[in-house]
Amino acid sequence: QVQLVESGGGSVQAGGSLRLSCAVFGYIHGSLCMGWFRQAPGKEREGVAHIDGAGTRNYADSVKGRFTISQDNAKSTLYLQMDSLSPSDTAMYYCAADYVCRHKYSDNVFVGRGTQVTVSS
Repeated sequence: QVQLVESGGGSVQAGGSLRLSCAVFGYIHGSLCMGWFRQAPGKEREGVAHIDGAGTRNYADSVKGRFTISQDNAKSTLYLQMDSLSPSDTAMYYCAADYVCRHKYSDNVFVGRGTQVTVSS
């Protein structure tokens, strides 16, 4: 059974940084496209960043230049480095993965339970 477990969320002031981690437990055959999604209160869940099996990265316009997605295959861990955080980044952040990149969180085969990020002004 495959599990994705996020960590690294917390509270930070505007302008600060956080690094989220998503550990993958269990055996996965083949390469995955892994991504971060977020959902703010009262808003729909949205894609933040993806990285596919070839290492190609894609970002939402709202986080370009501030967030960096990366992965450590040896540790089976996905990361999201978040810099220059603003209150609008406050949300629950979720890790998800599938054999192709999915723009909708719920379409992913593997999903995590989320980690909360709160940015105060």
